[in-house]
Amino acid sequence: MTTLHPTTAPGRRSIRPPSRRPRRAGRSWAGWGFIGPFVTVFALVFLAPLAYSVHLSLFREQLIGGTTFVGFDNYEQALEDEQFWASLGRVSLFLAVQVPIMLGIALLVALAVDSGRLYGKDFFRIAVFLPYAVPAVVASLMWGFLYGTRFGLVGDINDALGVSLPDPLSPDLVLASIGNIVTWEFVGYNMLIFYAALRVVPHSLYEAAQIDGAGQWRVIAAIKLPAIRGALVIATIFSVIGSFQLFNEPAILQKLAPNAITTDYTPNYYTYSLSFSGRQHNYSATVAIVMGLITMVVAYVVQLRGMRKGA
Repeated sequence: MTTLHPTTAPGRRSIRPPSRRPRRAGRSWAGWGFIGPFVTVFALVFLAPLAYSVHLSLFREQLIGGTTFVGFDNYEQALEDEQFWASLGRVSLFLAVQVPIMLGIALLVALAVDSGRLYGKDFFRIAVFLPYAVPAVVASLMWGFLYGTRFGLVGDINDALGVSLPDPLSPDLVLASIGNIVTWEFVGYNMLIFYAALRVVPHSLYEAAQIDGAGQWRVIAAIKLPAIRGALVIATIFSVIGSFQLFNEPAILQKLAPNAITTDYTPNYYTYSLSFSGRQHNYSATVAIVMGLITMVVAYVVQLRGMRKGA
């Protein structure tokens, strides 16, 4: 008498589950092999300097006793530093005025180029983007000499017409003059971001709007602006970070307008002066870290507000 296995039917062969091959130990490291170079460079270029800055901010170099550990004393000093808060207020004002103007102009240019009704749009697009290719130092020097009342364009106009135009490098106007330089430099960059986002909008939306009889302004408000919302948020975040990092323009113009631009004109210029002129490396690192945290919080709030549904 033949005894059948309980799980085996008569006339059928038993089916065994496929055996699993043992996983090789080396497979678990394959992913790290791909991202290893990036992680190494990221740690050396970003994490290591950041950790060293935090380390510097916890110490203070004194005439007696040398470098000593002070904990968070440098941070308390930064929070009570009037020069730091004055420079932060100055770049905040710059951010509140210059960024909307710059992004507004860039958006208008992008919409004009995308409309297809602009004659010579390829040349116009390149011409608007070209100032971004000019280094910030060169742009600041160029505009600085244009602003000059004794040797620049403003001075030549005064002499030729016998008028007295306001000095763009005066204490009351120098912040607006810096804003003009930054706007001239980055309108083309932001225009390219907006234009690239507009080019991927589905044409079916435009066709549906045309069938419904929507005009150009309606198409812009109902289709184009909502479609490039992500690009608007990204450009705003980049502009916020760039405003808080303002350094090149005031540092170059300071030689031309020493009475208008002080060494604590912007937070970045302040940290630079503390480190290289005042030899206060520890406190300079502290101010830089505090400014970095403020920039991170503001950029996060802008991103959160911009990406929120229904905003």
